[in-house]
Amino acid sequence: MKKSIAAALLVSSALTAPAHAETFKRIATVPLDAEITGLFEVGPDLFFNTQHPNKEIGNAFAKASVGVISNVNWDAEPLAPAATDEDKKVVRSSLGDFQILIQEGDEGIVGVIKSNAGEDLLVSNDPDFNAYVATGESEGYLFTNWENRPGGMSRVKVSRAGDGTWTADTSDLMMIDFSAVNGTWVNCFGTLSPWNTPLTSEELYFDDTVDWNNPEYKYHEDTQILASYLGDDKFPNPYDYGYIVEITEPAGTPVPVKHFTLGRFSHENAVVMPDNKTVYLSDDGTGVVFFKFVADVANDLSAGTLFAAKITQEAEAQADAATTRLKIEWVELAHGTNDEIAGWIRDYDGIGTADFKAGETNYISDEEIAAWAAGEAADNRVAFLESRRAAVAKGATGEFRKMEGVNINYGSAKDGSVPYMYMAMSSIGKTMSDGEGDIDLAENKCGVVYEMPLDASFDTNMMVPVVAGSGYEKEASPNACPLESVSNPDNLIVLADGAVVIGEDSGNHENNAMWLWKK
Repeated sequence: MKKSIAAALLVSSALTAPAHAETFKRIATVPLDAEITGLFEVGPDLFFNTQHPNKEIGNAFAKASVGVISNVNWDAEPLAPAATDEDKKVVRSSLGDFQILIQEGDEGIVGVIKSNAGEDLLVSNDPDFNAYVATGESEGYLFTNWENRPGGMSRVKVSRAGDGTWTADTSDLMMIDFSAVNGTWVNCFGTLSPWNTPLTSEELYFDDTVDWNNPEYKYHEDTQILASYLGDDKFPNPYDYGYIVEITEPAGTPVPVKHFTLGRFSHENAVVMPDNKTVYLSDDGTGVVFFKFVADVANDLSAGTLFAAKITQEAEAQADAATTRLKIEWVELAHGTNDEIAGWIRDYDGIGTADFKAGETNYISDEEIAAWAAGEAADNRVAFLESRRAAVAKGATGEFRKMEGVNINYGSAKDGSVPYMYMAMSSIGKTMSDGEGDIDLAENKCGVVYEMPLDASFDTNMMVPVVAGSGYEKEASPNACPLESVSNPDNLIVLADGAVVIGEDSGNHENNAMWLWKK
């Protein structure tokens, strides 16, 4: 029986405790050092990746892999932790057998990042987001992010046999050409839009653009590699990076479109609500912001209004993150269009390391941000090019830590049967636990997954913890988070019945695990 949205909101509002053991089970583990990424459900099958596994394990899983479990049995018994040396070197799952489809370096194409001039820059072992775009009843294209600097995305034709076996056609394999948008930076998690275009995320970890052209900065080598990608002695413009990139024409010749309207920050992913206008955006880093965007027109992200979350903690200082709700109010930043913002970006072309002067900036200054927040700026470039700083200047909360995947089940959110959105917060600490500002929770290095009720307009005003790690002990490394606790949740998807699949990116479990949580 479907719950009404109002009833679901009431239930969520009453929920203040983490999941109980009987609703939470381990369903997979991956090889040593591998992260679980690319969670994507296609019918009865589950795609996911093993990112940056240990190269010394001496088997097929020593390479980063993109694969699938077919005919998943979601009612399977819980999986025990990896115990033997052999168990720790392979993908194990109670859901079924994991089939490798493609791996780093396949055909000299998969994960190979080339410059605009066609020179090999690197071979990535960091597959992240997967998206499947159907082209027929049992065939389609599988898109996979490759999370590097510069970033990449592969596309391969795949087909499914009647028994669930998938085949990757390596004769129809490519890396997406991002040269028209000056390349990408750290293509992280993502989602498939309701109109069937992959939305890949640029995870821009530069917290302060002032250092972008600083030759002494710790990440200067990365901007130099990006300059090598561009070629022609062109130093990259920082405002070209840090956006959601939509892959249009996915089944033809893919065309990437950077949506400057959705703000510039360290995007983990973007999820479009069933009105096909409202988009929620997670920001990965320390001292970061939760964003919302509302498009002017459904199915079109090129124009709309950007908002940022102001948080009120519903408990005392240093409260337990596992039981503390966070109230959300949305602060309007600005309305913009891709074309308008693209013009502002071009104002910062031609700046290089020779222009850097310590104590100054060649880019948007604090003074310009303050003037914009006071309503004294000539335009709204600050909101879209320095979105975090703009949000904080307008009174939004810039204190989140390790904000990872945010997701819904589109069909069940649309029909009201699962009116919830979920977000993984990989770790609670630092700016979320520093005794200052809007958020001051007790440190939880194992992380929390939040549930956010959606109203009839797909707005949300509350973050409720539903899965929380516990029992962190540094001395217990390599399993500093107990084996029966979630550890640093990252990728997540929501199933049609409301169950949440959670993948770990953890240095606190020897073998990262995948979990299934259900109310």
